[in-house]
Amino acid sequence: MKALHVITGLGVGGAEQQLRLLLRHLPVDCEVVTLTNPGAVADGLAADGVRVVHLGMTGNRDLSALPRLVRLIRAGRYDLVHTHLYRACVYGRVAARLAGVRAVVATEHSLGDSQMEGRALTTGVRALYLASERLGRSTVAVSPTVADRLRRWGVPGPRIEVVPNGIDVAGFRFDPGLRERARRRLGLPEGAYVVGCVGRLTAGKRFGVLIHALARLPGDVWMVAVGGGPEENVLRRAAQRAGVADRVLFTGERPAGGCPGADLPSLIAAMDVLASPSAEEAFGLAVVEAMAAGLPVLYASCPAVEDLPAAAAPAARRVEGGADSFARALTEVRDRGPHPRSAPDAAHHYSIARSAARLMDVYAAAVSCT
Repeated sequence: MKALHVITGLGVGGAEQQLRLLLRHLPVDCEVVTLTNPGAVADGLAADGVRVVHLGMTGNRDLSALPRLVRLIRAGRYDLVHTHLYRACVYGRVAARLAGVRAVVATEHSLGDSQMEGRALTTGVRALYLASERLGRSTVAVSPTVADRLRRWGVPGPRIEVVPNGIDVAGFRFDPGLRERARRRLGLPEGAYVVGCVGRLTAGKRFGVLIHALARLPGDVWMVAVGGGPEENVLRRAAQRAGVADRVLFTGERPAGGCPGADLPSLIAAMDVLASPSAEEAFGLAVVEAMAAGLPVLYASCPAVEDLPAAAAPAARRVEGGADSFARALTEVRDRGPHPRSAPDAAHHYSIARSAARLMDVYAAAVSCT
């Protein structure tokens, strides 16, 4: 089988890094087209030996990209086209059908109750999505929660397949030596209690809640924010106003693999607890990665945890409310003492090998219908 993956961009983000990890485990000849932004993940895919083509799309209404994508799909003689993220799903589904490929699968990575990939779910956004959805064979939801949202949106239930995001569990296994090196690289004081957060620095992630929670905690509690985005300066100013700027570290974007001591597994190892105050998540990848590292986690929304029995993630706790609630929860976690750094059943449930195997079933069904 030969498959083409079409994605909106390849900067450092959850969907983008999930694609790279998935391609390492799919027993399929895969190539990738990015409509825009051939960033760090594009470089990583190329290093993995995956052919990546940048379509050079200039914006959502750059209709000239459509015939270019059609020509590329025809020339590639692909058996299946798999699209990722809103813009790529709309353009990719249309282009695949125009190119004569009927086996079209789309993954919905980031659908919330009120937003998709940070954009408001307007009537127009929904109508365009649903119109293009009919051109595919199936839509993959990364959690049962997202599947329910798709059904409420109007996507027929039989067309929805649930294939959760996956992680390399072994890659996040706790290493005390790695933890110490990462903490030294970050310049953390010895004995600092580190509250971590991971994700795009956008308003929807609500990382400002953690900054205000930090102001209510003792001076040996630090915050490490892993990620980049448009809200970084806003968060820096919030830390200044709250009087905790000297205890908040911004690492910028960090890939899941790379320079030891500076990549995502190393930075998670440096933390003592991960907090995710985002009120609307489609899966909660950072929470699962933190659990794989044996961290306790506090979250406002995480379908990856909520869709499993409570016993599968005993150190995961949902927190409702704002800074006061998170400050209390963080104090309680710290007071309980050091947490065993072993991965719970929930982390193993979301292994990338398992996700790849489930996706292959979706591919086989899509190709068999052509």
